[in-house]
Amino acid sequence: MDKEKFSIIDRVRSFKYAFNGLKLFFINDHNGRVHLFAAIVAIGLSFYLKISGSEWIGILSVISAVFVAEILNSALEKLADVVSPEYHPKIKVVKDLAAAAVLVAAFLSVAVGAIIFIPKLFL
Repeated sequence: MDKEKFSIIDRVRSFKYAFNGLKLFFINDHNGRVHLFAAIVAIGLSFYLKISGSEWIGILSVISAVFVAEILNSALEKLADVVSPEYHPKIKVVKDLAAAAVLVAAFLSVAVGAIIFIPKLFL
């Protein structure tokens, strides 16, 4: 029984740490705030245009993909800065690859948004 209680406490704590990570991300990361603004605009436009359930799935999926990519990019950058405070060509490659993941997710989100929103806005 004690192990079960401890397990529940650990699970609650893990949520606390995760929400703290989100808070830190939005407070400390400029790109995170930019993506948050874009997500709010996309969600607002989705409500305004009364998109379908499957379109909501697409919009929310790409919003999540961009956030996940940007959060991982930020975490990798911070870790890389601790591991190698001075410039290192291999650390630069790691940072560039993480940034590329964000770029791919952002391009996907723009494409999905265009596919869903453009026909509704111009018809």
